[in-house]
Amino acid sequence: MYKMSNKLRLSAIIFMVVGVLGIAYGFLQAPSSKAEAKEILEHKSAHVDSHAEEANTHQVSEGNAHSSEHADEAHGYEHLEHAYHQMQNRPWSAVFVPMLFFFLIAVGALVFYAVQNVSQAGWSPLLFRVMQGISNYMLPGAILIYLFLILSSLHLNHLFVWMDPETVAHDEVIQEKTPYLNIPFFLIRSAIILLAWVWFRRVLVKNSVKQDEEQNLSLYKKSLKLSIAFLVTFIVTEAVVSWDWIMSIDTHWFSTLFGWFVFASMFVSAITTIALVSIYLKSKGLLEQVNDSHIHDLAKFMFGLSIFWTYLWFSQFMLIWYANMPEEAVYFVSRLENYKLMFFGTVAINFIGPLLILMNSDFKRINWIVVLTGVLILLGHYFNFFLLIMPGTVGESWALGIPELGSLLFFSGLFIWFVFKGISQLPLVPKHSPFLKESQQYHY
Repeated sequence: MYKMSNKLRLSAIIFMVVGVLGIAYGFLQAPSSKAEAKEILEHKSAHVDSHAEEANTHQVSEGNAHSSEHADEAHGYEHLEHAYHQMQNRPWSAVFVPMLFFFLIAVGALVFYAVQNVSQAGWSPLLFRVMQGISNYMLPGAILIYLFLILSSLHLNHLFVWMDPETVAHDEVIQEKTPYLNIPFFLIRSAIILLAWVWFRRVLVKNSVKQDEEQNLSLYKKSLKLSIAFLVTFIVTEAVVSWDWIMSIDTHWFSTLFGWFVFASMFVSAITTIALVSIYLKSKGLLEQVNDSHIHDLAKFMFGLSIFWTYLWFSQFMLIWYANMPEEAVYFVSRLENYKLMFFGTVAINFIGPLLILMNSDFKRINWIVVLTGVLILLGHYFNFFLLIMPGTVGESWALGIPELGSLLFFSGLFIWFVFKGISQLPLVPKHSPFLKESQQYHY
């Protein structure tokens, strides 16, 4: 049995405490009135003008170009109410990004476990308890997300513009979507999906642990059927979740492959987390029978799914860019105008990094290289979720500052706490798994 170390426990607590302070700072710094927002905007405008004047004194022609750009930027703040809502949204959005990111990693780990059951994979049973331990975050993550959605429906933030009756009253596009995008139906289907996912996790893990105590093949068959039911349920509900919690932020825009795009991001992040946790446990002298071949297979999934994510990213971007339809292109225009470095940087991190490093088969067997690549992948897909949420909620008022760092630290600490608590509550080897012997002897 694994026991969570005091050092790891203390690190998780420190992350959470520092994170709470950062989150609190973000909410305190957000403007509480339009007058405060106006002062901030005026200060920014004055700062921009001073830089423009300074540039003009050094180089007139170049200064004129910069001055024109800054004038356009200042002009964008004319709508005070819009800018005020963006500033108020920043701490909420900063919380929502890692909240959703880590929750979907936990769900993705359970999906990967179910896939192993359904495919009757012989290589992976030694890693089952790592997958189940990561999925232990699902319950607290689901509770936090649902509370967040309730607070959003109470109009404490403006992340989902379709929740604002005044906005809906003056927007014909949103009005056509109100049979689906309305608060009661939104909260009901979110509750049903979260309850279903958590229930499947509870029963699947319970059966797996019970199988340790009873050498009963009927429990394995039951888990197989439950895994099939979960995967069928998940593939539908994941699409609904991606539409509701993410795509509805940009209410006028839609993409038919958006659900797959979110799935690819969460799934590669989940498998990467499984690899990192497995390597960590091996470094502590545990999971002795997990060998380089197991890590190699996880790294192959990391490599392949990174390519798959890039394929979906390019397909969505290229088709919308080529069609050049305003109602579609506006989604990418906002990201290219205000998030250009992050927009293309995310592709570089999530595609070029894994491609160049993990293309070599031998590198997939070297733990420190897999860890390095895993950290890059997790960082890149955190930024991917940042780009999915921030442009539609915060717009040009975004930053990577204390609220964002604090939120990331808090949810990292919470995730570490529940993941390793979950692993410590389970025997590390599922001793009566039908394919355990094959997993123990797995070499190629």
